[in-house]
Amino acid sequence: MEATGTWALLLLLLLLVVLKLALPRTRSHLPPGPTPLPLLGNLLQLRPGALYSGFLQLSKKYGPVFTVHLGPWRRVVVLVGYKAVREALGDHTEEFNGRGKLTTMERTFGDHGVFFSNGERWRQLRKLTMHALRDVGMGKREGEELIQAEAQRLVEAFQEMEGQPFDPSLLLAQTTSNVICSLAFGLRFPYTDKEFQAVVGAAGGTLLGMSSPWGQFYEMFSWLLQPLPGPHKQLFGHLDTLAAFTIRQIQQHWRNLDTSGPARDIVDAYLLKMAQEEQDPNTEITEKNLLMTVTYLLFSGTVTTSATVCYALLLLLKYPWVQERVHEELTQELGVGRAPSLGDRARLPYTDAVLHEVLRLQALVPMGVPHTLTRTTCFRGYTLPKGTEVFPLIGSVLHDPEFFEQPEEFNPGRFLDADGRFKKHEAFLPFSLGKRVCLGEGLVRAEVFLLFTAILQSFSLESPCPPGALSLKPVISGFANIPPAFQLQVRSR
Repeated sequence: MEATGTWALLLLLLLLVVLKLALPRTRSHLPPGPTPLPLLGNLLQLRPGALYSGFLQLSKKYGPVFTVHLGPWRRVVVLVGYKAVREALGDHTEEFNGRGKLTTMERTFGDHGVFFSNGERWRQLRKLTMHALRDVGMGKREGEELIQAEAQRLVEAFQEMEGQPFDPSLLLAQTTSNVICSLAFGLRFPYTDKEFQAVVGAAGGTLLGMSSPWGQFYEMFSWLLQPLPGPHKQLFGHLDTLAAFTIRQIQQHWRNLDTSGPARDIVDAYLLKMAQEEQDPNTEITEKNLLMTVTYLLFSGTVTTSATVCYALLLLLKYPWVQERVHEELTQELGVGRAPSLGDRARLPYTDAVLHEVLRLQALVPMGVPHTLTRTTCFRGYTLPKGTEVFPLIGSVLHDPEFFEQPEEFNPGRFLDADGRFKKHEAFLPFSLGKRVCLGEGLVRAEVFLLFTAILQSFSLESPCPPGALSLKPVISGFANIPPAFQLQVRSR
């Protein structure tokens, strides 16, 4: 009997220890939020597949700054609306500039590469990456001409499909992938190249996997799911495809590197810097960081711009009068036959307004990219400990009704003044802000403008189905808002 009582006491103590480990740490000075359950966190309030909408619902009860638990141990502070996000990332940029976790990508990247690193590693990689992007043409005439040349190849590919319904998403992804491949590797690939098609498919598959309900579930419970079979294994396979392709390109560059000459592309810039600093024990310019930086650039450079241009074309099919007005402006300002350039943007205020409204309405990465606190910080009366993860909901900024009237409506006029001139909006932050602002913002803006105007200057766009039947609702909304598939018909103008 005594032995039975002893075992019962030991089991009770073990249960208490397990519960103690499962329960999140105290949050007495953190923002309010729903009470988490042992092992589940706030799973009852945050359904995988609808995390973003769940955050917005919780903000109605707890305000623009609140705390949630993704699974049992991942505690996150969520920021909703322009004012909260601006105050954190703009006014407290030093404290909020740490990078949080994207668990779906952690197996591949860890804390390596410019996107996922922190501290001194991030500072060194950010500086080199920004210099390399500028040196190979970003923000310069050379970069613009590279995009214009790829835009012309896209137009030629569209011409081959004239009159036939087709899904433009693959051609657009191949176009934007070739731009980043040209900058990173000094190479472009035929759209029919099988290896290139596999890389583009892997980039798209990665974005879909991260954004899917399963990807969101994995963000909460990776500790449980990682060793088990499931869709995350396919996601890892896509990332492995991207990394393997990048490795082959880096190896080729090693064999042909001219250490006496200027860098021809981003990989060259890294290899030359590595050669200079090979004796420096504190350097972060390593093969691992090169691989992870370029792999992420390949992924993001392929999927982000193409998804945006794809959504822009869908919107023009949905609202044909907007397309007609863009055509009129392009014809009036540029005439026929001259390729649009970035210098034309100021002369095309309505077209520029349309593209800004596309980026705003789409809110490509609605939950933003996770940040962490680099030091313990007082924020709006709360104490956020060093290392606290923060989700700045960029979608809630772009759709903030305090700054955008009827934010769910497509209205390019909100970016025009009474005289038809383009006007800026302070809450237009699709690329985030602060020191962690998207490094490729300038490239994305240039590509979106040049590809969009090249298509609209060359073609009238039609849909096989009535405009009213076209849906603008994302087919998946998670890490990214994935636009629905649609059929496009083009006719030469």
